[in-house]
Amino acid sequence: MRTVRTFTVVPALPARLSALREIANNLWWSWNQEAREVFTRIDRDAWEASYHNPIAMFSRVSQKRLKELERDEGFLAHLDRVKQQLDAYMTARTWYHTKAGETKKTNIAYFCAEFGVHECLPIYSGGLGLLAGDHLKAASGLGVPLVGVGLFYHNGYFRQYLNHEGWQQEFLAGNDFYNLPCTLETKDGKPIVVDVDLPGRRVYAQIWRVQVGRVPLYLLDTRIDQNKIEDRAITDQLYGGDHEHRLKQEIVLGVGGIRALRALGIEPQVCHMNEGHSAFLAIERIRILIQEKGQHFHQALEAGIPGNIFTTHTPVPAGNEVFGIDLMDRYFGDWYGKLKIDRKAFLALGRQNPHDEAEPFSMTVLALRTAGHANGVSKLHGYVSRKMWAGVWPEVPVHEVPITSITNGVHIRSYVSDQLNELFVRYCGPRWSYDAAQHGIGWKGPENIPDAEIWRVHERRRSRLVTWARERVKEQLARSGAAPKEIEAADEILDPEALTIGFSRRFATYKRGTLLFSDPARLEAILSDKSRPVQILYAGKAHPKDSAGKQFIQQIYKMARDPRFKNRVIFLEDYDIVVARYLVQGVDVWLNNPRRPLEASGTSGMKAAANGALNCSILDGWWCEGYDGQNGWAIGRGEEYTDLEYQDEVESRALYDLLEKQIIPLFYDRTTDDLPREWIRRMKRAMNMAAGQFSTHRMVREYFEQFYAPSGEQWHAINDEGHKGARDLWDWKMALFQKWAQIRVVSVDSEQQEGLAVGSALKIRTKVHLGPVPPDSVQVQAYMGPLSDKGGVELGRALPLDYNGNGSAPGVYDYQGTIPCEMSGRFGFEIRVLPKNPRLTSPFIPSLITWG
Repeated sequence: MRTVRTFTVVPALPARLSALREIANNLWWSWNQEAREVFTRIDRDAWEASYHNPIAMFSRVSQKRLKELERDEGFLAHLDRVKQQLDAYMTARTWYHTKAGETKKTNIAYFCAEFGVHECLPIYSGGLGLLAGDHLKAASGLGVPLVGVGLFYHNGYFRQYLNHEGWQQEFLAGNDFYNLPCTLETKDGKPIVVDVDLPGRRVYAQIWRVQVGRVPLYLLDTRIDQNKIEDRAITDQLYGGDHEHRLKQEIVLGVGGIRALRALGIEPQVCHMNEGHSAFLAIERIRILIQEKGQHFHQALEAGIPGNIFTTHTPVPAGNEVFGIDLMDRYFGDWYGKLKIDRKAFLALGRQNPHDEAEPFSMTVLALRTAGHANGVSKLHGYVSRKMWAGVWPEVPVHEVPITSITNGVHIRSYVSDQLNELFVRYCGPRWSYDAAQHGIGWKGPENIPDAEIWRVHERRRSRLVTWARERVKEQLARSGAAPKEIEAADEILDPEALTIGFSRRFATYKRGTLLFSDPARLEAILSDKSRPVQILYAGKAHPKDSAGKQFIQQIYKMARDPRFKNRVIFLEDYDIVVARYLVQGVDVWLNNPRRPLEASGTSGMKAAANGALNCSILDGWWCEGYDGQNGWAIGRGEEYTDLEYQDEVESRALYDLLEKQIIPLFYDRTTDDLPREWIRRMKRAMNMAAGQFSTHRMVREYFEQFYAPSGEQWHAINDEGHKGARDLWDWKMALFQKWAQIRVVSVDSEQQEGLAVGSALKIRTKVHLGPVPPDSVQVQAYMGPLSDKGGVELGRALPLDYNGNGSAPGVYDYQGTIPCEMSGRFGFEIRVLPKNPRLTSPFIPSLITWG
């Protein structure tokens, strides 16, 4: 076989234009309008042809054009201005510098299987990746000391097109690393390479860096010569392959990710696992402490827990990765010895019931068992997650399961249209999006903008969407071999002045993409009204193995070709950031109709609202918190059903009613100046809500204040001084495990229990036998709340009882307290004993809970 020696050729930018390369290699430009305008000013056609990738665009621009720009004083002034903005951004004092004060710096590593930073870097599939990309952007803006860690997929996620029958087809398009805004991490001129162990071999990965403002994103790449051919394919495709392939990817992400950071000289105190794909990082952190610091497994586990954070993103079982025990034995059999534990103890880390030998290994459970903080991505999703994973804490009431919630947000400046951004800058100031996030619900920026100006901008965006959609459909038709007349007729689809509804998202069946077609005759009457025209644009991908999701797409495709709906219903192929941007910026109504409570969050609706679109949605995910009755519409009242066919019937009727009786009449209700004043008022309310409450600036601040900062403090407290805190905590726990069985509630006394008046208090006393357990190692609580139909305490709350000295016998102690009577009704209380230690991240430890 002949040897091919490689070399790289880069565009020859004149010295005076050298700042272009620095700007292009920092994706800060993706949310800075003036920086993007620099690139479009070079060559608009090349900018579009390169899919808004400045590095690739440079190779398309002639040296003649670059020479012209070198003499263009206007362009040079523009370039210098943007370079100064970037320099000022990178060196400015940030929110973090003010917030962190004199506390110890905490380095945070944010792990995710996908990152959707910009369309020119196609290593994302949907909401999870876009959320991760927005997280990095907001961390950059706030100055949070965070780095991202992921995988560099050579083929990204699959591309989509529909065949002549409307069936989804998939193909892969390779990523050219050397024409992307990324750089290979090197040392002494050679790539930095890390390795992970797989059965019978080592797999190696090099590291690429993508700069996202102040935040570096490190991406591991196994397609290098040191690997066997099959191992080079590990980072070929996002969510591709079978379970074994996914397991290899997740080992490279979690284990390899930690090793990559160490190779780069980065020692994170806090690791944020964004979904369970990266949970093996917790195992690697434990291994390091065992093999390098001489700790035993349980000490290392205690040392690692405070510095691990886990965010779960879906209640759908398919979204929570599990692996068969045969695979785990094959890939982690060697790890049992490295961690100095037996097979059962290792597998227990990934099982809700550690004693169930038939239970597979769950990445979500592994993350929950090894994280000091865990959360869902909306208030409702937090509640659903507590119910879903209550088995990890079998003795804890569901509502006390230690999974909280931080509601997702979106990076506002990345999705608001340039024209709308200009309005906000003019009337609210250049820092409008930051001010909105700072003031939250109290921000009233949109009220400053005249109705006529908002409506004029919105109509231009809708018209631009229609023009773009026509061109997109013509491309789709040409690709499918349509006749020239049919392609030409695409110039007549859609109406730039009609009420436009958008529905775009992953085509999972629970999202019910075809709900609007439940009654075709009724929908026909809505869409065929020439005096009040309505049109619907669809986009989205089904997972390649989801035949039911593909059938939904096929149904919409056929409806779009039905003469009753032709030109009024459009399906746009190959949903990605570009398609999403046109839709959220141009539609009037954003439709979302999942089966509650399966939509964990749903950030696309936030992006649409930030542009003034009004959401019409099931009360699920974020919309439970965002909907206020005046900023959109709710389908139903938050009901949940067991009969799914009945649910579809009820909620499709509710959707038709909203369209016919509220949405369409309101849109076409115009004043004498042809403005829909009430509609615009709701638009302003939606924009205010999105920018004020649902930005990633707010979200990342909450992560920092609730998780990152406390985790950093806990990590330092338990790991400083040679990990003394971890050893002490495990020794303390071991003593409790040995003695806890002796703890029991001896007696409970209370005063009058009937006829208590609201505002009074019930005094209680209890004797607790602790035996050899010291009183300062426990907390005794009264767990009180309303009585359920079955006689138990429902949705109770814990009230601490005060230690009152030794009781009547050795090892027995008295406790007392009061229960406030705040409302009328039938209540109950129980006594429980929990462990207490300032180093615990949660008091709920299986086997260390005693109920009276």
